[in-house]
Amino acid sequence: MTDLSARKPGLGRFGVWTALAGPPTEWITPQQAVEIERLGYGALWVGASPSADLSYVDSILAQTDKLAVATGIVNIWSLAAKPIADTYHRLEKAYPGRFLLGIGAGHPEHTQTYRKPYDALVEYLGALDHYGVPTNRRVVAALGDGVLKLAARSSAGAHPYLVTPEHTVHARTVMGNSAFLAPEHKVVLSTDANEARAIGRDTVQKFYLGLSNYVNNLKRLGFTETDVIEPGSDRLIDAVVAHGTADQIAHRLNEHIGAGADHVAIQVLGGADRVMPTLTELAGALGLPQLHDHSIST
Repeated sequence: MTDLSARKPGLGRFGVWTALAGPPTEWITPQQAVEIERLGYGALWVGASPSADLSYVDSILAQTDKLAVATGIVNIWSLAAKPIADTYHRLEKAYPGRFLLGIGAGHPEHTQTYRKPYDALVEYLGALDHYGVPTNRRVVAALGDGVLKLAARSSAGAHPYLVTPEHTVHARTVMGNSAFLAPEHKVVLSTDANEARAIGRDTVQKFYLGLSNYVNNLKRLGFTETDVIEPGSDRLIDAVVAHGTADQIAHRLNEHIGAGADHVAIQVLGGADRVMPTLTELAGALGLPQLHDHSIST
């Protein structure tokens, strides 16, 4: 019998998503990555189109022992396949099995040369084939059915962003059981609903409600024009940003697992000072297998 999990990267059930969008002082540091590994998280996802040499990825892998690092995502419009493939091979040689290449087509609003994303992704994945990047060591940012099917066919699977467990159910149905599925979900550790929604709305409105691919996907999930118009309804914010106690947030994240996800990338909102305390509380609520006892200053 064929092992359907053979093509799936071993990232554990939960990882951490971080963006290289703000100043470096707000990025997760290598020292914090050591603590993230100790807490039992399996991967660190690096968003906001990191540079082609992936020096930040190097710094995390060098300081940790088993933590995987994935790009979430490398933008195919700004980074050519050849240098990315060269970097993949360098990282794979130095840290075997610990780097996962996530690619995606970004947003038409951000790219002058944007063309039909499906065709561009097919071309880029073909180039990665040519340069020897294994299918099972790459994933594709995917929301709609066409790209989800492409991700299942031409990579290990998909990394959907700004989605709900309902999208995870649909993605699993579209992709089949053998594909890897790793959605991202945002969290705010606060039992003050007004505070949590304000923090969540600040991110969702500022970065995503002006982008057609996210807005169209949210509408496919049943959100109305009123929900997705800026600044976003409470219903929408509550759906894409989990808040409450650590146990309540853990329950929401586990809904993705129950819906068919293999792994969930957790993005902590509210500023750099919230990241490690939130991840520490969530690790206990999620029942993560923690490593030897030591602490890192946050």
